[in-house]
Amino acid sequence: MNISPAPIQRRNSAQSHVLRRSLTAEQPSIVGGEGAYLIDADGNRYLDACGGAAVSSLGHDNAAVRKAICAQVNTMAYAHTGLFTNPWAEELSDFLVARAPEGTGEGRVMYLGSGSEAMEAALKLARQYHVERGDTGRAHIIARAPSYHGNTLGALAVSGHAGRRAPFAPLLIDVEHIDATYGYRLRHADESEEDFGQRMAQQLEDRVQALGPETVCAFVAEPVVGASLGTQPAPAGYWRRIREICDTHGIVLIADEVMCGMGRTGSLFALEQEGVAADITTMAKGLGAGYQPIAAVMAAQRICDGILAGSGKLWNGHTYMSHAVATAGAMAVMREIEDRDLLANVRARGAELERALRERLGDHPHVGDIRGRGLFWTTEFVADRETKAPFAPERNIAGAVQQAAMAAGMICYPAQGCADGTAGDHALLAPCFTSTSEEIATIVETLAGALDSAIR
Repeated sequence: MNISPAPIQRRNSAQSHVLRRSLTAEQPSIVGGEGAYLIDADGNRYLDACGGAAVSSLGHDNAAVRKAICAQVNTMAYAHTGLFTNPWAEELSDFLVARAPEGTGEGRVMYLGSGSEAMEAALKLARQYHVERGDTGRAHIIARAPSYHGNTLGALAVSGHAGRRAPFAPLLIDVEHIDATYGYRLRHADESEEDFGQRMAQQLEDRVQALGPETVCAFVAEPVVGASLGTQPAPAGYWRRIREICDTHGIVLIADEVMCGMGRTGSLFALEQEGVAADITTMAKGLGAGYQPIAAVMAAQRICDGILAGSGKLWNGHTYMSHAVATAGAMAVMREIEDRDLLANVRARGAELERALRERLGDHPHVGDIRGRGLFWTTEFVADRETKAPFAPERNIAGAVQQAAMAAGMICYPAQGCADGTAGDHALLAPCFTSTSEEIATIVETLAGALDSAIR
């Protein structure tokens, strides 16, 4: 593979004019990709075991997606959606609605540029639905903690992540939070999975009653919690009870599938495995697989009907909505997933990943929990397995694991705060859907070595 090095191969952030995530760190310059690997300007190869942030579901050199994007750029790039639609946005919407969880109805989809934008749009859409119907008193949003829903102020307000919220707290709207279904730390020793799920769901009913059912606009949650908690599925029966509570009180159910959706957990929509449908669903990351920035908000038919009976207009428009190049790329991603039956590979390789993690790290003295679904798995690190005590945050064990893994030629996704918003380290894995058994084995062995290195 011929790779032309970038003019600047490696530069300390202090010498760069790019406002990076770290203003001091030295970073390799990535100039190419091959399958599941990223390649830097020095020729180093990195096995991308997390898809960046569960984004690169098709790897880094998918020819079909590249071809679709180039073809659209050469045809037409942009036309304002206040006046026009385009065939790719229409076809992609048809595809997604046809495969949405049962109960969505015909539905409609809007396209934006990021998961944070999608969450902002979802919140506004839920509010518009109530206002269009004359139910103007519904303003309270209920979400969960830990959770993460985006970086914009509305999305961050909904997020239940103390560390990320703290610097911006004075700017955030008030949002109610209940507990996420964090079985490792919240489930009682003598409690069945079903009883745990019902107890956690009851928190929503209790909070709704405390606020007044007529004042609650929406409940927001990730079907499988992403970065903030580390690929945590819900216990059996939880989502059915949540759906029941929302239906009883007229509350809009918003499923944040930005990270866990679009095939990541083994089905196109994560919530379809729970046997329920959301009123509004957000999507991003895997929708475009990293080839173009794109996110989406799907509104179930009852939400659309509420707006059609009112103004018939969407009150939240964006300049780059339904961008033709982005939707053409995303449509090609969806075709690759379906035509190549990649969801079957997600399930098969996901089973291998779970098995290998449990065999290699299940008895590790500093691994407290291993959890996930599909190709979406997390290993939580603890200072003491017996007490479940997390490491001191300042040790940044998750960051140290990432650095050790990267030195060994692999990328994982580190996070802190799962235990209490600040303490609690874990590493998230989200390999590409085309992963091989050999790559899965390499990922687990490299992670194990990185953990031992970080602890030392």
